[in-house]
Amino acid sequence: MTDDARQFHKPVRRSTDELDRLFGAHDPAEASRVAHSTAAALLSRVRAQPDAQIVDRLVAFTETHGIDDLAELWSQAPARSLPGALWRLYLLQLMIHDDAQTAALLYDRGRIEISSADPVIAGAPVPAAPEELVAVVDQIMRGVFVGDFAVALDRAAAFCRVQASGATHVADDYEHTESERATALTTRALRLSTYAADLSACAALWRHENLT
Repeated sequence: MTDDARQFHKPVRRSTDELDRLFGAHDPAEASRVAHSTAAALLSRVRAQPDAQIVDRLVAFTETHGIDDLAELWSQAPARSLPGALWRLYLLQLMIHDDAQTAALLYDRGRIEISSADPVIAGAPVPAAPEELVAVVDQIMRGVFVGDFAVALDRAAAFCRVQASGATHVADDYEHTESERATALTTRALRLSTYAADLSACAALWRHENLT
């Protein structure tokens, strides 16, 4: 791509509902090998020499390039694997960036309703404005490349659980007045709860040196 073409290139934006259905692999075994090798190489190289500019580019990757390149690499990987964890982390980040206003609403409602330490673990301000929630999810992504990777996964899982709690309760509010919105929020809550379970499992696997 020429410099002129790159200047006017815009990342492809897709709704989060579409992301998990993208890019079926023609050769599952080869796709799996590429997913695991690229995830391991990326993480080990950056964590061994965490250059600030490289980390910044990786944290901002979907804002600059969209999600398609990552989907081609990692979207078909098992959820409880290194590429699967990275894929879900980037999906979470993209979800918050794409609609920070709704994310902040759901997070604040979830923080009030949830009966666990997840809001403390996630580490968002109280209450969290949309731009503050974006900053938190970017901070979690930064922790993937510098710091304790398992802690970053645990923070992301806690973040998902708070969001899921908020989405569930707001869905209940709309159940009798806006059924389609309630259904969309319930679907979002289920997706986030699934991400949370997978990311927590990945954190445990990482601590036992079994996340590959």
